[in-house]
Amino acid sequence: MKESSLDTSRKISILLIAIMSFLFVLLISNVIYNFRAYGLTSIESKAKIVAQVVKHSLTSHMVNNVMDNRKVFLEQIGTLKDIDDIWLVRSPAVIEQYGKGLNNEELRDAVDQKVLDTATEQKVINENLFGASTFRITIPYISSSKGAINCIECHTSKEGDVLGAISISMTMDDVKEVGINTITNTAIIALILTLLILYIINRVLNPFLTLFDSIKNVMKRAHKGEYSTRLEKTNSKEGEEVSLWINNFLDKLENTLNNIEKEISVFLSKKSNVSQDPLINVNEAVTNLSCVYKFRKTIEHDEKLEDIYNRISYVLEHKLNIKNFNILESDKISNEIKVVYEKDLHCNPHECCRTNRTNTITNSCQFDNICDKLKDKDVEYICIPYTISHDLDLIITMTASSKEELNLLREQIPLIDDYIHTAKPEIVTKKLMHILEKSARTDGLTGLFNRKFLEESVQTIVAQAKRNNIKYGILMIDIDYFKMVNDTYGHDVGDEAIRVIAQTLRENIRSSDIAVRYGGEEFMILLYNCEEEYVLEIAEKLRITFSQKQITKNSVTFSKTISIGASIFPVHTENFWECVKYADISLYDAKHSGRNKVVLFSKELLKNSNIDEKY
Repeated sequence: MKESSLDTSRKISILLIAIMSFLFVLLISNVIYNFRAYGLTSIESKAKIVAQVVKHSLTSHMVNNVMDNRKVFLEQIGTLKDIDDIWLVRSPAVIEQYGKGLNNEELRDAVDQKVLDTATEQKVINENLFGASTFRITIPYISSSKGAINCIECHTSKEGDVLGAISISMTMDDVKEVGINTITNTAIIALILTLLILYIINRVLNPFLTLFDSIKNVMKRAHKGEYSTRLEKTNSKEGEEVSLWINNFLDKLENTLNNIEKEISVFLSKKSNVSQDPLINVNEAVTNLSCVYKFRKTIEHDEKLEDIYNRISYVLEHKLNIKNFNILESDKISNEIKVVYEKDLHCNPHECCRTNRTNTITNSCQFDNICDKLKDKDVEYICIPYTISHDLDLIITMTASSKEELNLLREQIPLIDDYIHTAKPEIVTKKLMHILEKSARTDGLTGLFNRKFLEESVQTIVAQAKRNNIKYGILMIDIDYFKMVNDTYGHDVGDEAIRVIAQTLRENIRSSDIAVRYGGEEFMILLYNCEEEYVLEIAEKLRITFSQKQITKNSVTFSKTISIGASIFPVHTENFWECVKYADISLYDAKHSGRNKVVLFSKELLKNSNIDEKY
């Protein structure tokens, strides 16, 4: 933390020093440049003034015929302050007209020559930081007929000809000294101001830099998922307030995340965190909880148990991206396994399923060939049992092509647990409803449909028969002398006889046919889509088969016979219940004509029957 603070402070200090140094250098450079320009301009202006004075003075000497005294005048000018030297140069035309003149009126150097040749002013600056610095200016005298004095009258020249030049060399040491003093003073003042500004800025910014580094450290740790770090105290009031606000916020955030995670854990299975960041984990948990809640609200309105199993399979395939799986239903009481959703079954679960037997997870990664019922030995698999109720288990089987893929499937087990546990109450409810519906529509002793089921199904049967032109054979069956069995052996033996005939009926009819316990020892069979020959064939088969059955109960063994009355709907009548009555009349005839026989309905049977009842 402190190292980070020092680093940031150092960075800011270096940046500020660099900026202030740049401004300082820029300021001094600007002062030097401007002062130099000002000094040169001042000396140049002074030199030009002197040159003009000399020019006008020499012109006055010429007009007043005192040119011979110009030497004294020039020497006096040369004694002026800052003037090192002054000399005149005559042009060749003036020399030809008036002669060379005095010694100091001769051409000295190339600068003089250039001025005579070009008629332009020339300046020469000789600057030395530690030595003498001079400024020289050479100004041409131009012949002109304009003005108060007409040069052409005295000189043999034309308008614009160069008559000569004056050169003045002046010292710059005084100006340089003043400039150096000024620049030095300015630099000292600027340096003091710079240091003062740096001190003030550092004094003001340091608490905020410390706060910034503290925030940076806290945010860095929070980015990695650690929300327990807090801001350090600062020396400023504002920084202290900001630290307090942020620390309070972090306290609330950390407590909220912990509380959310704690509360959600009640509804979701324990699982390894997907990240070291609690915020990401909480977001993941909330998302999973939302999905599980939507799943629960959906299955609450499903009508059938099969719908719930389809919902679970949809979640496994589309939500959890599990491609190869099966859902098995295990009845603990009968120890039977039913495949309720099959997609990629690699074993025969009916052959003593290991997971069902041990009620533990079977994982191929635990041990090679851990399950010997597997058909394909090249696949990896995992089977997970779930206890739904005291008599019902679910088994989820999943297969993979490699151990790596299987490990990915194992990571999904907590989510699978959540969905199965969520569905458990609905599965139990739907299972109980199914049992209640079945018990309400089936006979408890025989397991056959009861008369209530028949009454509820008549409308569908009649509509199907009329719509598809289907014939139903109706068999009314009654055990001969059944009352004698109850009176002689007791009702428990009679119940066994009822169970035997029910078993005989189930074994000798098709899955499309319906067997109903009509009442007491009387049964009804509805034979789907059949002709008269088939009806009689099945009836005889039932009669003979049952007569050959041995009924054993309480050390008593005996055989019984049955009588069967048959009719065909809608051949004999288009009224279903009337057709049932016809079969019952036929049964009555079979019993009164010797029993142990099959009688098919005919209209002659109606002569001795009372069938005035409305159907």
